[in-house]
Amino acid sequence: QVQLVESGGGLVQPGGSLRLSCAASESIFSRYNMGWYRQAPGKQRELVAVFTSGGSGGSINYGDSVKGRFTISRDNAKNTLYLQMNSLEPDDTAVYYCNAHRPLGMLTIYPTDYWGQGTQVTVSS
Repeated sequence: QVQLVESGGGLVQPGGSLRLSCAASESIFSRYNMGWYRQAPGKQRELVAVFTSGGSGGSINYGDSVKGRFTISRDNAKNTLYLQMNSLEPDDTAVYYCNAHRPLGMLTIYPTDYWGQGTQVTVSS
């Protein structure tokens, strides 16, 4: 069954803002490290932002290219992950993926990663 569902992508002008959402099942959201990745045409998938402390979400890492412009957040009551994107640039154009990564210490019988279907973000005038 579908575990991660992204929404909020679209077309925006340079300098604009978008907020992405990722709805997750509670069993994943509370136990996995949640984050965002993106993949532009012809490029490898890259880190955008990630919580690195499992369900507590206490530590955050950002990709260098988005620091100071993007903010990752979470609503534990709604099992939803967000990505607020400000000052968008054409180079931010990509498919954005929600990811749940198995944290250290979790039994390896559980899947290593879950991925959403992706949502397209296009920054263009």
